Amino acid sequence: GEDRGRLLDEMFSAGITAFDTARQYGRSEECLGKWISSRKNRERVYILTKCAHPGEDGTKRVCEKEIRKDVESSLSALRTDYIDALLLHRDDTAVPAGEVAEICNALIREGKILAYGGSNWTHARIRAANEYAAAHGLVPMTLSSPHFSLAEQLTDIWGGGCVTVTGSANADARAWYLNTQMPLVAYSSLCRGLFSGRVKDAESARRELDAYTLRGYVNADNLERVRRAEKLARAKGVTAAQIALAWMFHSGLNAFAVVGTSNAARMRVNIAAYSVSLTEKECAWLNLEGEQKHE
Repeated sequence: GEDRGRLLDEMFSAGITAFDTARQYGRSEECLGKWISSRKNRERVYILTKCAHPGEDGTKRVCEKEIRKDVESSLSALRTDYIDALLLHRDDTAVPAGEVAEICNALIREGKILAYGGSNWTHARIRAANEYAAAHGLVPMTLSSPHFSLAEQLTDIWGGGCVTVTGSANADARAWYLNTQMPLVAYSSLCRGLFSGRVKDAESARRELDAYTLRGYVNADNLERVRRAEKLARAKGVTAAQIALAWMFHSGLNAFAVVGTSNAARMRVNIAAYSVSLTEKECAWLNLEGEQKHE
């Protein structure tokens, strides 16, 4: 409605021109498309949407027929004739990565998409797709959207092959992103309210956070990361959310934070995280590295 249009106007005026959406996010594509159409600003915004999410019964949909069906639906909903970046919302490792590269290159040649990548694709699968693309003179995947944040994601929250690059088990993935500098569009960058300032301990976490967030992000180490973010935020006169985002921007990875909000003022605070400075020592301390965890 008009409220959503006003919120998008405020975001746009704050300098946000890239919008992350998907077929699965309610009516977000329709809402964004209506706004873009009414404001006549298509050439000034960057649309990132997704395709090939599994069916409600878990059926894999990484194939040309389903990808094309999703793309046509997205183009219609978004009221545009091209998508800036199309991400495969999930992977199906039974499908050769090169086959996906071929499908997406056909869509590029047709002018329906300008770029493509993976959402919840492992770096190994992205690398395989790009090796195929290089060998066959095709456009490679140019962006990836796994989970990345200061807090470690403890489990596949939604099931169906969600990918995180946090934690010691994913050090190789982070090294690959550091080396390649592939744009990493980090979803749940603030862990669904974990760094909102409302969570102080396990009890407040249970009161403030939903079951998905509790399962995915709440343990002793992550609560300690929250405590340290709050402590450093007080010292610097900023918010814990700004500290968590600044940590990501100081990671050395080519990371972009996906942040959802219904509050323009809060988003302006998040944007200001770009100007928060952290030292290497502070970054290590926030991530429980090099010192006692519960000092």
